[in-house]
Amino acid sequence: MDICYNKLFKLLIDKGLRKMEFAKNAGISQNTMAKLSKNQYVSMKVLVKICKNLNCTLDDIVEIL
Repeated sequence: MDICYNKLFKLLIDKGLRKMEFAKNAGISQNTMAKLSKNQYVSMKVLVKICKNLNCTLDDIVEIL
């Protein structure tokens, strides 16, 4: 099962947020942001942090291919 985080990056663009600025505010490491950029596995804990910071749901940031 493949996962894609393009929805997350589109949401960041729509909100006018830069990746690293967002990562710092959400408490997410640069390594984790790199994993997201490469559509690699990240923990559910990280995804929950992202959703809470952006006030959105998992469906808004993750696509299962």
